[in-house]
Amino acid sequence: VQLVESGGGLVQAGGSLRLSCRASGMITSVFNPATLAWYRQAPGKQRDLVARLASGSTTDYADSVKGRFTISRDNSRKMIYLQMNSLKPEDTAVYYCNMVDIRGINDWGQGTQVTVPS
Repeated sequence: VQLVESGGGLVQAGGSLRLSCRASGMITSVFNPATLAWYRQAPGKQRDLVARLASGSTTDYADSVKGRFTISRDNSRKMIYLQMNSLKPEDTAVYYCNMVDIRGINDWGQGTQVTVPS
């Protein structure tokens, strides 16, 4: 299983970015029921949950991103997305996609840097 993020970069405060994560090395019947998530880790801090999406479309967001970020998935392409709007300097971090399948196996991407200068 491999998760590869893309879409990070430098954006001014108030701007938007869309992160993507491509899953490979698994069959659709493994991906489709999996719980997908985005986490982030700022320098010197722990890795925290940003958004989570279960197979039944139930979502869960960190309070700090509610109303600004949206997680979505495309099962046919085995893709995970994070639309980030109204970005703030405190959103600066490395963003990781995560997948937990129905067997409980936990996979991580390598991370993509998002920088919002103050």
